[in-house]
Amino acid sequence: MVMTDLIAKKRDRLELTREEIEYMIREYTGGGIPDYQMSAMCMAILLNGMTREETLFLTTAMTNSGDVIDLSGLEGIKADKHSTGGVGDKTSLILCPMLASCGIKMAKMSGRGLGHTGGTLDKLESFQGYSTSISEEKFRDNVAEIGLAITGQTKDIDPADKKLYALRDVTGTVPSIPLIVSSIMSKKLAAGADIIVLDVKTGSGAFMKTLEDARILATEMVHVGTLAGKKTAAVLTDMDEPLGYMVGNALEVKEAIRVLQGEEAGHVRQLCLELGACVLQLSGIADSPEQAKEMLASHIADGSALDKLADLVEAQGGNREDVYHPERLPLAAVQRTVICRENGYIAHMTADQIGLVSMHLGGGRETKEDVIDLSVGIELKKKVGDPVKKGEELAVIHARNEKDAARAEEELLACYQFSETPVTPGPFIKEIIMG
Repeated sequence: MVMTDLIAKKRDRLELTREEIEYMIREYTGGGIPDYQMSAMCMAILLNGMTREETLFLTTAMTNSGDVIDLSGLEGIKADKHSTGGVGDKTSLILCPMLASCGIKMAKMSGRGLGHTGGTLDKLESFQGYSTSISEEKFRDNVAEIGLAITGQTKDIDPADKKLYALRDVTGTVPSIPLIVSSIMSKKLAAGADIIVLDVKTGSGAFMKTLEDARILATEMVHVGTLAGKKTAAVLTDMDEPLGYMVGNALEVKEAIRVLQGEEAGHVRQLCLELGACVLQLSGIADSPEQAKEMLASHIADGSALDKLADLVEAQGGNREDVYHPERLPLAAVQRTVICRENGYIAHMTADQIGLVSMHLGGGRETKEDVIDLSVGIELKKKVGDPVKKGEELAVIHARNEKDAARAEEELLACYQFSETPVTPGPFIKEIIMG
């Protein structure tokens, strides 16, 4: 095969075969196809799309470009979860322990935050000693013994995606649906779970800004997962405002612990119950969403879900007592109260900009090499639809120093829009797609 022929074929809107796609991924990963040719192919895919079958072939070729974790020897049902990213998204810290307490084996490989989006691995490092880089053997052992493991992706998992994503990032081809689907789903397939549940965000703080685009992405991922032999579901959720009330690594861990202790925390508990219900239904443990949610809620109420988080922290090198005493987690030197400057109702909060405020405080990365401060962030006191009065507490800035806090206050106030008349927020759960 010749790569120029494959580029021309896709340029002319023709369908690539499985053999052609496997050749392309194999040769590119191994260095036999140069970046400039793969850049041309990515642009052709962006402009002309791919059929669902082509997307499946691309996904499986990328999955097989490196190690695929074999969890078949472990008893029970293995599940994995993925979020398309957002602000204040701490669902993995709640959902995974919650499902593990129900008997589901949660085998999750997570990532780090970049830009305005947070990363699960960064949040977990708020527990001193927690290792986000464990061996594949340790990963399997933790899943087998405590029903739960959350770690970073090893260098041998899906090397094709690492090369392709870096290329797409600098060639303007990130927004292609087939390339996004194959990037996400190839890593999920390589992790070896039986069930995959997807949290697809839409809104100002999400990668997919419109519900229509989020629905297309979710539908394609569910179809690819199903065709690949995995039970797959997607929940479309709102990200026009941050999820919950905390934005920042240690702050979000504290909020996750509160949810596992039985608190509501905005939409966080609702989302975790919805995602968990999808897994329990697909596993056959529950017959209906209502039954599944009752089961999950009971494991929060009896403390077993919180205990699973403690088991996870301990198994990966941290101190389990930190879960029961979150006041031990990193705390910023300065807490600055942000006061509302007008009367009315909160009409809108620009989620991505709030995420950037946290990043500017030191809680996020502009580049992958940046070192973050786990203690800083934003504690929101009001959400969309809430009434506010001039002089009332709107938020609390957690910062390293007064200068950072003062700058963040002005940046944060610019993220709010107010209304003189009452505001009714739209639905948080937009849609559920079951494979």
